[in-house]
Formats: sequence, structure tokens, C-alpha cells
Amino acid sequence: MFTAPASLPDDPATLKAVLSAALAEIARLHQLIAGLQRHRFGRRSEKLDDATVEQGAEDLSQALAEQQAGLEAAAAGLEPPVEPPAPRKPAQRNRGALPASLPRVELIVDIEDKACPCCQHKLHPIGEDVAEMLDYVPAQLRVKVIRRPRYGCRACEGTVAQAPAPDRPITGGLATEALLAHVLISKYSDHQPLYRQSQILARQGITLDRSTLCNWVGRACWWLAPLHEVLLGTVLASPKVFADDTTLPVLDPGRGRTKTGRLWCYAVDNRPWRGPGHLAAAYLYSEDRTAAHPVSHLKGFRGLLQVDGYAGFGQLVRNGGDDAPRLAFCWAHTRRKFFDVHAATQSPIAAEALQRIAALYAIEDDIRGQPAEARRQVRQQRSRSLVEAMHAWFTAQLPRISGRSTLAQAIRYALNHWKGLVLFVDDGRLELDTNTVERAMRPVALGRKNALFAGADSGGRHWAIVASLIQTAKLNNVEPLAWLTDVLERVVSGRTKRNELHTLLPWNWAVEKSSSVNAQ
Repeated sequence: MFTAPASLPDDPATLKAVLSAALAEIARLHQLIAGLQRHRFGRRSEKLDDATVEQGAEDLSQALAEQQAGLEAAAAGLEPPVEPPAPRKPAQRNRGALPASLPRVELIVDIEDKACPCCQHKLHPIGEDVAEMLDYVPAQLRVKVIRRPRYGCRACEGTVAQAPAPDRPITGGLATEALLAHVLISKYSDHQPLYRQSQILARQGITLDRSTLCNWVGRACWWLAPLHEVLLGTVLASPKVFADDTTLPVLDPGRGRTKTGRLWCYAVDNRPWRGPGHLAAAYLYSEDRTAAHPVSHLKGFRGLLQVDGYAGFGQLVRNGGDDAPRLAFCWAHTRRKFFDVHAATQSPIAAEALQRIAALYAIEDDIRGQPAEARRQVRQQRSRSLVEAMHAWFTAQLPRISGRSTLAQAIRYALNHWKGLVLFVDDGRLELDTNTVERAMRPVALGRKNALFAGADSGGRHWAIVASLIQTAKLNNVEPLAWLTDVLERVVSGRTKRNELHTLLPWNWAVEKSSSVNAQ
């Protein structure tokens, strides 16, 4: 931090040095202020978030649909428009496809008089026009009645035979496995807090307190926790894992406010290099962000770990010795620092850094989806020279700028993480960034926005369990409600034993379901 001298020196050279330091400090402070303003106000005043863009698109589509309906009605002679519409291009319709699996209900619209209006002979069919419309049937609650007849023997007094009662997910509870699955998906996938679900049920005449729904979620998570452990083990058995974390506000009743917990995400996606394994995302909750948590989570992991610049992951390397995971850092995080500097100052050095990084991404666009070895060879031929030149350029630029500037901080960040940033050149399995795991974090952010906070640390753990299962099912194109309902039915009934839980992972479950359908 610059400290103004008590009195200005008379020597011109010294005065120039003092002035230069002051100007550098002023520039640094301006950059910080600009960054904070963008962080605080940018999503509202400078750019539209995804929800706003989607809402605007919806409103525009609705307006166009209204106009189109008026034109169609006028053409049919139903109601002429007030003013003749101006000539316009035919509207492009995106109606979507209607799956063949949906049930069809036919409505036959036929003529009443089947006699020829000219000669009165009987008309005969010569064809038909068929049109399909997508209908909606509201979700229907029903009562599942379980009857267990009792049998006695007239010859043997006291003999009673009766089938045992089926196991329930909640002893003495009202909820079936399907209803529990619906509540979980509504909360953790559709981002409907429990109090809203209670209100929705009330409109259908079902009075269930939010506390009751909370109890259901906790009991369901008890059943699902072992499967979550199997999923986490499967993720960490992969040779390459993405890792990241995000905040999760948690209510702290003793202090009368919320505290900041963390959700850690470990994700696998080997499609860019045609690698084995399935898409998966596993979340874990912690009460804070200390390095002890990723160290504990990743104990025994020996593969490639692609992360942002969080120093806690470095503890894995320091503690692991020769068997420690190899850390690959994220170019997107590095690029973001130069982008912020350029947005605030229009620095030509920051602009050139962005251009150099963009050249690396252009190469990646050409080789995405190729085998790992092919990617490595291209990177050796094209990317290696670029990163070597970039390192030399960063090193040369650093003495030319103020060490206190945000630009210098961005350059030092890149140089300090350089070994992990360039690891991708020698390993075709790596990506340039951690966008895979950041995409897996987006549902958490949406749920956090609607729910505001978790009610307790246990709520954070429940969030991690259910979000892991639902997100992994969606990544593998498995319908979450059907899958989660079947999972709960199997584990509650005991049909699937603890040592068989791997068969319930979404990709294995989908194969089993497909085989059973084909067998029929």
C-alpha cells in the first residue's frame, strides 16, 4: 500500500518516483473499485442473467403467438382483426417432437350425415386427416390401500395366518416411495422449497405441514446415503476427476443468522478424450472451507485432479508424497483475471494475454472428441510452443508494470500455477478448464437462490446426497423420478442388498430396465 510522505522532496528524480508510485496505487484502486462494481451491480445493470433472457424470450414468444392466433382466426372467418396486418414472414414454429411412448387418446370428429348431398347415395371412407396435440393431465394423488386378509383354522384354536406387512420407507408414515421421490426431486431438482410444496398439496386438499415434509426428506436420505457412498467411490475410482466447491448458507440458530457452509463437487466426464466410465457428479457438505475437507474426501485418490486455484487442494500434493494426485489448474480462471483487468483499464498487456489464451482454446476446438494420445500429439506440435512463449512473455512483462497492480497480480497468479496450467500439454486426458464441474454446480446455485439457506448442517448433508443422485441420473439421461422411486422401493424392501447397490447406479439401472423390456 502506498504511503504519502510527510513532505514532498525537492529532488526531481525522487519526486518523480513518489508520483509514479502514487499513480500506480490510484490505478490499482480504480481497478479494484471497478471489479467490485461489476461484481455487485453487473448482473443487474450491465448484463442480463440467464433467467432474465429466458423470461424475455418467453414474453416475446407469447406476443408472437397471440398475433399468430389472431391471424389464424381472421383467416378462418372467426373474428376479423381491427386493422389489416402488415405482410410478415411466416412464423418459424418449434413445437418439439411428441414421443411415441406417450399414451394416445383419440378423438374422432366425424360428420353426422353420411349421405351424398347430391344423389343421397351412402358415402364411403377415402382417407382421413390426423393431427396430434399435446394434452396435460394434472398430477393425481391417490390413496394406496393395503389389505392383509387374516385366516384362521376351525380345527385348531388360536391359529391365525396372515402375510407380513410390506416394509415402508417411513414406519407408520403416509408417504409411498413414489411420493418421497417426488418431494426430493421437487426440492433438489425443480428447486421448490418444502413450504411451497406444502402449499401445492393444500390446493389438492392434502394438509401436510412443512415439518412433516422435512421428516420425510431426512428419512429418505437415510435410505439413500449408502448409494451416495457407492457413487462417490465410483467417481474417485476414475483416473481423472474435476473438483470444485461453492457456498451454501446454513441457518445457525444459536447466533440468529446464517453461516457459510460448503458443497464440494467431484465430477467425471471422459467424453472429450473418448475415455471409459460414465458421467457422474458427487457432492459432499462441509461446515467450512478448510483444506482438511478435500484432503479427507480425496484420501487414497492417485489420479489427475483438475481444479481451480484454491490452495487447499495443494495440501493433497504436499501430504501425499510420490503417491499424491497430480494437480491440473484451470485456464478459464486465469483468463478471468486478465479479462477483469482489461474491462477496467483497457490494458494492452491484458488484451494480448487474452489473445494468447484464446489461441490455446482454438486448438482445443480442433481436437475435442479425439483419443487422448491424438490430443497429446497435437498439443506437443501446436500448444507447447505457445505456452513456452507465453511464459517468457509473462516473465518479461512483470518488471515493466507496478508490482501492486491487479495486472501484476494476474501475471503472478499464472506463473505461480504454471506447472499445473501446462500439464495438459503432456496428457491428452486433461481439459484446459474446469467447466465440467462448474456446470454441475449450476443446479446447486439455482436451488440455493430459491431455498435461500439450509436449515442445519444435516440439511447440507441431505442436499449433497440427493443432488448427487439426481444430477448423475440426469447426466446419464435417466428419468430421475422413475429411477429414484425404484431405488427406494428396492432398498426399503431389501430386494437389493448393500453389496448390490452398484446395480442401482443410473447407468446400470438403465441397462437392466432396457434388458427387461426387450425380454418382454
